[in-house]
Amino acid sequence: MAAGAAAGAWVLVLSLWGAVVGDRNITARIGKPLVLNCRGAPKKPPQQLEWKLNTGRTEAWKVLSPEGDSWDSVARVLPNGSLLLPAVGIQDEGTFRCQATSRNGKEMRSAYQVRVYQIPGKPEIVSPASELMPGVPNKVGTCVSEGGYPAGTLNWHSDGKLLIPDGKGVSVLEETTRHPQTGLFTLQSALMVTPAWGGAPHLTFSCSFSPGLPRRRALHTASIQLRVWEPVPPEVRVMIQPEGGKLVRGGTVTLTCETPAQSSLQIHWIKDVTRLSVSPGPGDPGRPGGRCPAHWGHHVAKTATPKRGKEGPRKPGGGGGARRAESVRGARGS
Repeated sequence: MAAGAAAGAWVLVLSLWGAVVGDRNITARIGKPLVLNCRGAPKKPPQQLEWKLNTGRTEAWKVLSPEGDSWDSVARVLPNGSLLLPAVGIQDEGTFRCQATSRNGKEMRSAYQVRVYQIPGKPEIVSPASELMPGVPNKVGTCVSEGGYPAGTLNWHSDGKLLIPDGKGVSVLEETTRHPQTGLFTLQSALMVTPAWGGAPHLTFSCSFSPGLPRRRALHTASIQLRVWEPVPPEVRVMIQPEGGKLVRGGTVTLTCETPAQSSLQIHWIKDVTRLSVSPGPGDPGRPGGRCPAHWGHHVAKTATPKRGKEGPRKPGGGGGARRAESVRGARGS
C-alpha cells in the first residue's frame, strides 16, 4: 500500500489542459501545454514555494514564485502551486525543480527532466528507380522524412527484412538538415543496391522512420517493387575464309566477326593478349613494343551492313542484317 501511494504521488495531471503525464522524466509534444505539479505545495494561498528552471531559455537557473509575474508568457505558477507552460518548445528542454513548504512546516522537493518531440509527416520514397540491373550498383530511390524532433533515423527494408549497409551490395547515403526557425529536422536516405545475377526477378523495398524517443511507433512508407532486368548477351559469330583456316605459306586468311545489326557493341580483335588496332591497310609491320610479330601483317576493317536492294530479299525474322568486322592477315606459315 505504501509503495503504491508513493508511486501515485509522482503522477502529474494536466487538469484542464490534457492527459496524465508520467513520472520525473517528462516527454511533451511541441506546441502543447504542460503542467508540472509541485509536490507538497499547499493547495490554497498563501503558499511557500518556488520553481527553478534550467532550460534552453535560461543561461542560469531561473526562479519563479506565486507572487512573481509571468515569465514572458513562457511559464507561470498556477494558484495551486503547479507550473504551467502554455506551449512547450524545443528551448523548454531541461530541468525543472520545485521546493515547497507545507502548512505543517514540512519541506518537500520535486524535480523533472523535460524532453519534447514532434511527430513528422509520413516518410516517402522520391525519385524511385524503374528497374535494376544485376552486377552493378543501382540507386533504388531517396527516402525523405520532414518536420520531426528529435532527428530520429531512417531504415530501409527489402522484402520485409531490414537492410544493413555493408559497403558492397548495400550502401546508404544519408543527409540531415535542420530548419533555422523551427529547429525541426529533415532526413534523407538514398539507397544503393547491387542485385546478384540469377537472383529474384523482382525486389520490394520500403523505408521507415524511427523516432528518437522510446515507445514511439515507427512510420512506414508505401512499398515499391522493382524489376531486375538481366540483358541477354547477343549472338556473336566468327567466320574464317578459307574454311578450316588451312593456308599455304604467303597466303591470307580472313576472319569475320558478326553481331546483330541492332546491337550497340564495339568490336575489337585480340591476338593472344594483345589488342589489334585498326590500320589503314594491309602489311602493317607491327606496333612498337607490341606482341604481334613484324611478319604477321594484319588489317582490321569494318564492313557496313549491306543496303536493302543490294542484298536481295530479306529473310523473315532476319533482324535487318548483321554488323561485320574483318581481320585480313598474311601468313608465312600454315
